[in-house]
Amino acid sequence: MPFVNIRILEGHSQKRKDEISRRVTDAISEVVELPREAIWVVFEDVAASDWFVGGTAVGKPKSQ
Repeated sequence: MPFVNIRILEGHSQKRKDEISRRVTDAISEVVELPREAIWVVFEDVAASDWFVGGTAVGKPKSQ
């Protein structure tokens, strides 16, 4: 059973997560030839202050 863990910045709507989950599930189902029911997708919402890119939290304004 494939298990997909998606970390995403908090604030995305349930509608958006539903669509991402559907597309990921469809792609995996097609490629590995498994029924959709065998594929698990889990979202982990991460606060922008806990997500860093290039050493800077995404939630902090960039220095000028």
